Amino acid sequence: MNRELPGLAQMDPLGMTQLQVMQMLPTAGKLGLSATVARTRATAEAFRARDLRWEVRAAVAAAFYELYRVERAVSIARETRLLLENVSAVADAMYRVGEAPQADVLKARVEVARMTEEITVMEAMRRVALARLGGLLDRSLGDSTPPAALPTFPTSLPTQPELEDIALQGRPMLLAGDAEVAAAEAARRLAYRELIPDVELGLQYGQRAGATGPERMGSLMLGTSVPIFARQRQLPMRAEAEAMRAMAVADLTAMRAETRARIGAAYAEWQRARNLQTLYRSTVLPQARAAVEAALASYRVGGVNLMTLLDNQVTVNRYEQELAAIEAMEGVALAELEMLMGRELFDAAGGRETPGDR
Repeated sequence: MNRELPGLAQMDPLGMTQLQVMQMLPTAGKLGLSATVARTRATAEAFRARDLRWEVRAAVAAAFYELYRVERAVSIARETRLLLENVSAVADAMYRVGEAPQADVLKARVEVARMTEEITVMEAMRRVALARLGGLLDRSLGDSTPPAALPTFPTSLPTQPELEDIALQGRPMLLAGDAEVAAAEAARRLAYRELIPDVELGLQYGQRAGATGPERMGSLMLGTSVPIFARQRQLPMRAEAEAMRAMAVADLTAMRAETRARIGAAYAEWQRARNLQTLYRSTVLPQARAAVEAALASYRVGGVNLMTLLDNQVTVNRYEQELAAIEAMEGVALAELEMLMGRELFDAAGGRETPGDR
């Protein structure tokens, strides 16, 4: 400081070289509150990352069960086409001996061709489902990929209120919301302390050339901030902090309500899938298959026409595809419940329920 221009020589007697260090020291616990805000917000982001992993897991599960449904549909359609080919062969044999009209033969062949078309469409749908699943897994899946196999689903689950309690206590998104509320509360308390002046501490060292050698001097500085623009700065900060806290509380309340609603919907879907599977396996499909067998036997002796036989076979095909869709629906519902709770309900790899779930 106090140097001549342009040579920068020290001006006598005030010219010297100085080193000054300043530090602002927050008061009234502001530093601790700032640390709390940063720490809780970091915790919230960590919980959000965990929740995102569960969301991706649920999306992968949905894509996997859709692949299973399509593959089962293809398999069922191929079995149905084989049966229709047998019916076509029966109709052709009966036509040759004059026991069935030519229209029956043509109709049976049309149904075989229609089923072939349906299989072609479903095989394309399988490739689409493989592409979607591969995209979620970041893997290349193709026709050589083994068929999807269902895990052994749990036969029972905790009650809906118990699932809601687990979700409200353990869903990562809700834990992130709790952390955001805590961060907003700390930020609100910090905003109310911004009017309290902070302390500024400084040290200064100076040196200049003297007649008998270097002359050294030091200074200690103590200052404070003055909130002279409180109406434009600190007071609006309070209003902002209050609004941010209210928003965090509202968001958390909305997420809790959404979690309850989605738990209820997924639980209802799981119950519906279980009940329908029991109905289809015990009543609907056995009766539909029996109707096909009876119609085939009657057609051979002229008891029913070909349309009745074909309609019965197509009905069995539809019911079997609906059963595959219901099985996939159960898996999707379980994946949704696991995502909402942030924990597994069963061991999908081994088909065993995870210990401690009850």
